Amino acid sequence: ESYNPDYVLILSGDHIYKMDYEVMLEYHKANNADVTIACMPVPIEEASRFGIVITDENNRITEFEEKPANPRSNLASMGIYIFSWKALKEALIAMSEEPGCDFGKHVIPYCHQKQERIFAYEYNGYWKDVGTLGSYWEANMELIDIIPEFNAVIDRSIIGEGTEVHGTITNSVIGAGVTIEPGAEVHDSIIMRDCHIKAGAKVNKAIVAEDTTVGEGSELGVGEYAPSKYDPKVYQFDLVTIGEHSVIPDHVKIGKNTAISGVTTLEDYTDGALASGDYIIKAGGVR
Repeated sequence: ESYNPDYVLILSGDHIYKMDYEVMLEYHKANNADVTIACMPVPIEEASRFGIVITDENNRITEFEEKPANPRSNLASMGIYIFSWKALKEALIAMSEEPGCDFGKHVIPYCHQKQERIFAYEYNGYWKDVGTLGSYWEANMELIDIIPEFNAVIDRSIIGEGTEVHGTITNSVIGAGVTIEPGAEVHDSIIMRDCHIKAGAKVNKAIVAEDTTVGEGSELGVGEYAPSKYDPKVYQFDLVTIGEHSVIPDHVKIGKNTAISGVTTLEDYTDGALASGDYIIKAGGVR
């Protein structure tokens, strides 16, 4: 009770965005809104992936559709909300015994049921859903297009502090403390902190988690795409995905849409290769 702000900003969801919240707050005030939801137009063919809002001519939200099979709008909720404190307090008290109370599933529907003033704030800047491996990779690649906001740039790449590069990097995001040895090539990839890419290795379109070693002369991302044998719901892109603290031995070839986790040895690879769509998950490895 002692802390009683007029407005409350809520951020949720697996997204990357850059927004001036003051502009959204002024919009909330101008509409005398109880709730304002940041929304962004998405291609109608992708709208079924999102929570969709339907608005009237004044941008007041009249209906919600959660991942609709046949969306009637392309205005997607970004998971960014401004509540007037009075409306939020009432909703939270009413929902206090709701198991796993969630803003999108419970609080906002309660406010809508109460016919409170809920408005859509249309945002047209940068926003990226990173709920899948593919969209996470795409978001990192798109960072390259806004390089002026970052300090380190090498051949359309972002390089973290303390990284040593002796090979070739193009169109990639490289974390801090990474070592890339002479002759190694990294293309279209995300290499997280403290990884070691040894001499002559070729890494193409991969997500390599932290503290991983890629062996000398190994090739990642070869061949053609194949469906995942491990988890088709998660692994459905032509990415090589390697978990943290993993080791890839020297001179192996790894196909596309593959998953590797743990310290692997040459014996784990059939004729020195891992076919596209296949996986190696060692004991103690991280999925």
